[in-house]
Amino acid sequence: MAKKKKKKKKQINIWNILLLAVILAIVALVIALVFAFSGRKNEIDVSNSYSPAGLENRDYSYAGTFADNYAVPPSSLVLDGVVLHSQSERGLLINTDTNEGLFAQSIYDRIYPASITKLMTAILVCKYGNMSDVVVMDPSDFYLEPDSQVSGMIEGDIVTMKQLFYALVVYSANDAANAIARHIAGSVPAFVDMMNNEAKSLGMSGTHFENAHGLHSNNHYTTAYDIYLMLNEAIKYQEFTDAMRLSFYDLEITRADGSYVYYELGSTDHYLTGEAALPEGVYILAGKTGTTEQAGNCLALAVQNKKGVLFIAEILNASTKDELYADMTALLSHIND
Repeated sequence: MAKKKKKKKKQINIWNILLLAVILAIVALVIALVFAFSGRKNEIDVSNSYSPAGLENRDYSYAGTFADNYAVPPSSLVLDGVVLHSQSERGLLINTDTNEGLFAQSIYDRIYPASITKLMTAILVCKYGNMSDVVVMDPSDFYLEPDSQVSGMIEGDIVTMKQLFYALVVYSANDAANAIARHIAGSVPAFVDMMNNEAKSLGMSGTHFENAHGLHSNNHYTTAYDIYLMLNEAIKYQEFTDAMRLSFYDLEITRADGSYVYYELGSTDHYLTGEAALPEGVYILAGKTGTTEQAGNCLALAVQNKKGVLFIAEILNASTKDELYADMTALLSHIND
């Protein structure tokens, strides 16, 4: 009888030891999970709501890829000899070879991008479009506000994706933007979803798109810094840089009855048309203009200096075209210093 009791007691002790081991293992797992998630607080989460102060003050030491590949300048940065015409303007100059910010004025403030939006539309064409696709213009492509920039196409016109792309980036044609969106994604809303997803993947945490062309909408916005990220992506595509250096584009349209119509679409960039003079030793690689009443006059450029060093320069929300190009010229005058 005594032996049986001793055996039972021994079995109880074994079960107690096993139970204690399980409890200790669970505690260790919980502690490990707590440390793992607390360590991730310093990683970049591009889905966070936009905060200018949060972006410029964020600790990028834990996000090596982003910090290594992009400049993260302060919101404002003075450059000797550069004073923009207005404090309401946004300006930026970045050396992309060294990721050094040279000038900044309110670059994390929310602004309306106008047709600079088309940089994202162009990126998605280069990534997901087929330049040889044939597109028939649809009535919905012309659902635009009165007097907006259009190419001259009409319902039933037959063009290629390449023609739409050139009309988009050279002439900033809004009907081309709608046709591109409809053809690539099946609908404009679906394409806008693609735009916002791409913006998120590029780290554009201060941006939200509502259309493919940039005509005004209160909830369609970006920042000067996000435009830098977007243009930096766009210039990776040869199709984009080839198109953006043209001073004009000849658009040949096949009408529904088989006849042909030709339109000469001039660039919206005054540097390319000769209406404004670039500083000596400055060469345009690509860029985009934008103008609406709410956005003001805007220009984002990728340029090279005489040594081939690449810079991205922006002036946004200028009151007039003259002030826009005067301020941009002042910025570009410093890239050969």
